[in-house]
Amino acid sequence: MGRVKGSAQSSKSVWPVYLFLEELEKMAQEFDESLKGLEQSVIADMKRVYSEKTIDHFLNPRNLGEIPTPDGFARVTGPCGDTMEICLKVRDGRVMDASFWTDGCGPSIASGSMVTEMAKRMSISEAQKISQRDVLAALGGLPEESEHCALLAADTLKEAIKNYLAFKDEPWKRAYMR
Repeated sequence: MGRVKGSAQSSKSVWPVYLFLEELEKMAQEFDESLKGLEQSVIADMKRVYSEKTIDHFLNPRNLGEIPTPDGFARVTGPCGDTMEICLKVRDGRVMDASFWTDGCGPSIASGSMVTEMAKRMSISEAQKISQRDVLAALGGLPEESEHCALLAADTLKEAIKNYLAFKDEPWKRAYMR
């Protein structure tokens, strides 16, 4: 027998779809709860190794990205293979804006975030003095095997400042750089 629009037979075929959608929503909620539990477990593990400040800068990095037409730029690859880039905007001898990008691990992200926060509003000569030790202190320390990430951030900042200084009097030369 063929189906007739509006008949009991056609409305029954909709019922299983409704049950399927209910079940799918229940599964999605269970998945979300499991994911929250996993996230809490990972953060608890991180707290055993990293300071709150390091975790915060890793999970919520400041100044991530690029600055269009930066006054200073550097890309440095560390001994572990992580690469970091830092862009600077400088006005009247002060770092007005700083951003970073890295393909590295959590401590590299936290270190890039912290060093760019530290450099903002500093004079160029003050920013040049930011060291690995300063970044480590600001983050509340890093495990020994991750301390090189703070060095990568400090070194990349210094290279970006060198780049700025090399072109500050003749910025037109930057157009010819590769």
